[in-house]
Amino acid sequence: MNIKLTEEIRRIINNARANAVRSVDFCRVQMYWQIGRRIVEEEQGGNSRAEYGTGLIKTLAKELEPEFGSGFSFRQLNFSRQFFLAYPKVNALRSQFNWTQYRALIQIHDKDKREYYELEAVNNNWTARELERQIHSSLYERLLMSNDKETVLALARKERIPETPQEMVKDPMVLEFLGLHRDSKYYETDLENALITHLQDFLLELGNGFTFVGRQQRLLLEDDEFFADLVFYNRLTRNFYVFELKTGKATHQDIGQLQMYVNYYDRYVKTEDENPTIGILLCAEKNDTVIKMTLPEDNRTILAAKYLTYLPTEAQLIEEVEKVKREIALRDKTQL
Repeated sequence: MNIKLTEEIRRIINNARANAVRSVDFCRVQMYWQIGRRIVEEEQGGNSRAEYGTGLIKTLAKELEPEFGSGFSFRQLNFSRQFFLAYPKVNALRSQFNWTQYRALIQIHDKDKREYYELEAVNNNWTARELERQIHSSLYERLLMSNDKETVLALARKERIPETPQEMVKDPMVLEFLGLHRDSKYYETDLENALITHLQDFLLELGNGFTFVGRQQRLLLEDDEFFADLVFYNRLTRNFYVFELKTGKATHQDIGQLQMYVNYYDRYVKTEDENPTIGILLCAEKNDTVIKMTLPEDNRTILAAKYLTYLPTEAQLIEEVEKVKREIALRDKTQL
């Protein structure tokens, strides 16, 4: 038996099955869009749009759910209405999205925010679970903490490539998938092992273009050995990312050690056509003023990022932003 032929036919079968599933999923999406369109058209003919619309959907659910199942409950029919209002043009629908993904998107009322998640879901081929995780982890808001809206959207639209580590790396990073408790005591090795165990989830959190190079990468300086905790490479920006892990508060000594690792990679590992190495100090706590004073004013290669072991709420993220603003204001006042 020709093994190559068998593999080719197996690939044809699997591709056909996958295409069939996608086709069915998109037919379902179109069905809900058409249902939403008819509900809105009927609703707009009522005397009191809000009251008539709610009553209409309740009546439809009462008639349809016993016959066709829970996919036509009041909640699902209401989602159909929202779906049409959010995407009034059927040719704007993306065939690679299923109903679960669209249901997550239509609950985002900010159009720019919805566009960001839609584009990034396409760019990174996110599953419904991955899309929902990114939304629940407030990815968009976290990027806005260190970038303006135009930059974030331009990157998602592929109108430009990242130029600084702040455009690539979130601060804070959300690592709720590690299963580490906020108040528990654990060591850097525990954090490193958890990240390796959940490497796929960590790559999702890192974002576009990252690939894993290795852990505990050995650096030999004469007779002294050093080990970089985690090293990644980004194929879009074409540079190495060296991660140093700290389960406590970041210190200026940590920054100095990371700077040495970055210098080593720049001088002995990266090629001439690659961009400068980026160093990321991933820590539980940090003093931004200490970090800034440790680094040169023109620093573009070292970044300290806080990590969270839980999914933050929008209020918690706002609190983080306000805390940074207060620290900056205090620092500027002190320097006057």
